[in-house]
Amino acid sequence: MEKEIGKISKGEWQGTTTDIIIGLREFNGKTGVDIREFTQSEQYTGPTKKGLRIPADKFEDFKSMINSIDTNDLKPQSAPQPQAEPAAADDDNSGIDESGLM
Repeated sequence: MEKEIGKISKGEWQGTTTDIIIGLREFNGKTGVDIREFTQSEQYTGPTKKGLRIPADKFEDFKSMINSIDTNDLKPQSAPQPQAEPAAADDDNSGIDESGLM
C-alpha cells in the first residue's frame, strides 16, 4: 500500500527543492506512516534517507503526542526584557535636616 497524505515545502537551496512528504507505506509487509524528505535536483529526484516511519500499531500513541503540543508553545518567544535597575539610593541622609544637624 502506498498513499501520499500531504506535502510541506522546506524550500529551495542551490537549485535543489526539498519537501517533506507524509504518506502511508508498506515496508517488510507492515504498513506505517512515513515522514520523509523528498528532493528534486539535476542529479537526483526522489526520497532521501532523512525521515522516519511510524509503525501502524504505534500511530495512536504518536497522534496523541502530536495533539498534546500547545500551538502557543510553537510561537517565537520574545526576547526577555531587561529588568530595570533599581534607582541608586542616595546616601542615607535619614535623620539629618538640611543644615546637616540631627
